[in-house]
Amino acid sequence: MTATSDPGGLFRQRNFRLLWIGETISVAGSSMAVVGVPLAAVTVLRASTFAVAALTAAAYLPWLVIGLPAGAWVDRLPARPLMISCDVISALLFASLPAAAWLGVLSTGQLVAVALLAGTANVFFATAYQVALPSLVSAADLVAGNARLQGGASVATIAGRGLAGLAAQAFGAVSALEFNAASFGVSAACLLRIHPAVPVRTPRAGGVRAETWQGICFVARDPYLRPLTIYAAIANLAYTGNLALVVIFLLRVVGLSSAAVGLLLATGGAGGLFGALAASRLTRACGTARALVLTTVGTDLSGLLIPLTERGPRLACYLAGSTLVAGGLVVTNVIATSFRQGYCPPSMLGRVTASMRFLAFGMIPLGALLAGALGTALGVRNGLWIVLVIFAASGSFLLTPRIRTARNLPHTAPSPAGLHNSSKDGRVTPPARPVPPGS
Repeated sequence: MTATSDPGGLFRQRNFRLLWIGETISVAGSSMAVVGVPLAAVTVLRASTFAVAALTAAAYLPWLVIGLPAGAWVDRLPARPLMISCDVISALLFASLPAAAWLGVLSTGQLVAVALLAGTANVFFATAYQVALPSLVSAADLVAGNARLQGGASVATIAGRGLAGLAAQAFGAVSALEFNAASFGVSAACLLRIHPAVPVRTPRAGGVRAETWQGICFVARDPYLRPLTIYAAIANLAYTGNLALVVIFLLRVVGLSSAAVGLLLATGGAGGLFGALAASRLTRACGTARALVLTTVGTDLSGLLIPLTERGPRLACYLAGSTLVAGGLVVTNVIATSFRQGYCPPSMLGRVTASMRFLAFGMIPLGALLAGALGTALGVRNGLWIVLVIFAASGSFLLTPRIRTARNLPHTAPSPAGLHNSSKDGRVTPPARPVPPGS
């Protein structure tokens, strides 16, 4: 899993260039929706605090409801047509909001329904997206490809959230959502122009439930995917808690203005861009396993700077902590995603991705609830300390002998036949696949 030797080589590949353009624009639109939908709920519909929170919960609820079987369906279906369908559905859903507002029938219930249905489309799209990339670039370019996609997403997130406020002020909060609908249309148009190699799909006799169980067992018993999944779940739980409290912390505890808070929050996106630029160089210099361990430990400990923030010179604690955390998380995501794409057999990648994300993304609403309870009972700064100490400890799940003693993570995908033996009841028993340290 080495990066391409030509930094600009991937952008000269037509398929990857189209994927990057479409996804960067789509992320910008989605980032606008993250700000625009709550703005519409508050400023236009005068929605309650609970209703606004329900919008966030609705976007992630589909991962808990259909996240696991979605992986089995993605493994059965061609990835690109599935992604195009999800883009079209999402575009229509978000376009319905300004249309309803123009007709005078927009309601909070429709906002929640759109968030829920768009979240459902995102489950399938995000899973298929992980499956599609290995068919567009070589195995040697997976790290570089993921790094460039993460870099584009980081820039798009910064720009999208900034543009959301400007568009809402200029056109109205609901009308600004037209930009989000258009971004999904651009993504679909780019995907339509991609001509990937047609994957060879093995016919399956089992049902979706049996195939879903195979994906769960594969992750649970694999010595690399299991610790990565546990780490992602605990880290998401804690980091989401940080995100739930940090705005209140900066406004009410540190005593900053809204403008200053917005400027500080933007530093995280800049850190993510730096992480994307550094990921390929870091893996070449250290190896994928060592880079994963070093980055994860450094990232998790950097979060402990955030609760030290005060007005004056100690604002640097937040700037340093949030930038290092955002950059480190991007590097970790690039390494982990590239490893999974190269390590898992193509016939299992959708189910493996869905199984890992089911647990990791399922922790997001729980993390927000935990942080809210801690902040209410113990104070915002104390609650922030607790969730960030948990975040600092989450990296210990990656310090397994196979990972910490190796220079590189394994990159040769085992054959599907050697991965599991399915019993009549659909359970899977994968044999041991020892990988020598340092391979």
